[in-house]
Amino acid sequence: MRHARRRIVQRGARIAAVGGLLCGGLMVTHAMASEPSATSRAGESSTQAAADRGAQLVSTLGTSRTAGSWIAADGQPVVAVTDTGAAAEVKQAGARPKVVDHSMQDLKSATETLSSAPRVTGTAWAVDYKNNEVVVRADSTVSTSDWSRMTTLAEGIGDSVRMERTEGTFTTRLNGADALLSTGGRCSAGFNVTAPQGQFILTAGHCGPAGSVWFADEQGTQQVGRTITTSFPGDDYSLVQYDTGKAPGDNIVAIGGGQGVRITGVADPTVGQRVFRSGSTSGLRDGQVTALNATVNYPEGTVSGLIETTVCAEPGDSGGPLFSEGIALGVTSGGNGDCTSGGTTFFQPVTTALEELGVTLVGQPQASSPTAQASAAPSASASQGAAVAPGSAAPGAVESVDIPGTAGTLIARLTDPRNVGPGLLVIAGSIIALVATRYIRTEQDRNRYRRQYSQSWG
Repeated sequence: MRHARRRIVQRGARIAAVGGLLCGGLMVTHAMASEPSATSRAGESSTQAAADRGAQLVSTLGTSRTAGSWIAADGQPVVAVTDTGAAAEVKQAGARPKVVDHSMQDLKSATETLSSAPRVTGTAWAVDYKNNEVVVRADSTVSTSDWSRMTTLAEGIGDSVRMERTEGTFTTRLNGADALLSTGGRCSAGFNVTAPQGQFILTAGHCGPAGSVWFADEQGTQQVGRTITTSFPGDDYSLVQYDTGKAPGDNIVAIGGGQGVRITGVADPTVGQRVFRSGSTSGLRDGQVTALNATVNYPEGTVSGLIETTVCAEPGDSGGPLFSEGIALGVTSGGNGDCTSGGTTFFQPVTTALEELGVTLVGQPQASSPTAQASAAPSASASQGAAVAPGSAAPGAVESVDIPGTAGTLIARLTDPRNVGPGLLVIAGSIIALVATRYIRTEQDRNRYRRQYSQSWG
């Protein structure tokens, strides 16, 4: 399963980030998926070390004797096992065993049966490691007849499946924010990545199809880039190529208030881990990872392999970064609820997107390079040594991004060299390039965007 490929990379090389436009705006960071070396592991926080220990035990014992791992409230790794022999091995390795009835093979078989049934929009399911079951949720749009049919299917699978109704609707988090704007809607930027073809923003796939043109303003005059590839549904990621061809070189994720978090690596998250999300609508929010490899049946199609969390999100937050302790984890996909009432939010794992797209982080060496695993200092908030409760985890090392509190026009803020927040100068470069060389070619795109915008948001 995708979540079994836990990878953490911590390096001294710079990781580029596009910062917020004052209150959040465009947010971009990046990281790189590859196996960590002994030196890179030396800088891990206790949360990361506990997650690695649990994942390693699951890998060693196999899916027929285990059913996942998670981080307990006291910071210790817990491994679900199906026999006393496996429990003894887990305890000997310094982790906590929990004997359960269903193996990961059983739970995976249940999810495969659910996936093979006729699709029902408004449903989602994920494996709940702590309770050793697959939880199937249906939102308010699911009819009584569809709910009854799915309940019958679940009963046929057995007691490894639990059915649950939820409020609201499962939707992709598009529209409603003054961030990345296009004819397809509004989104938040995610992570800056690079490939031989150039440098890109990694964001959500549902934000727009290939060819979508992205602007930094509602009038469609400040072009940032163009979507060149996308995967949605199925997955939920896309690449937006910068008009200037290059991304900025800072490694900061803007979190509002002129502050940013330095990103030092990338990983797959662990159940029980405290995580943080930054988005252009609702800013910095936190919650807990509740499940991995989740499947959501959005109205637009089914997406699998997602991270399930209790972090809230709202329209416009799509594509924004998910991180913890300075480690990049995912980009915002969708969910239900909002940041007033709460809800469930799903994220596309960064490691999967990087691997499938064949891209790496801006400013980072290639994964195959023998020097690619250079050690970096851990974030200031990372706790070393003894286990620390996951609830005490922090976003990472916070520092000023020097965004002035008072500014004139958006153009003035973007072109002012004092605004050293991530991404401001590169966006200014994009605008200059637009005026100098691309005005005629993009005029049709601008007009189409204006028409679409006036119809959608007045």
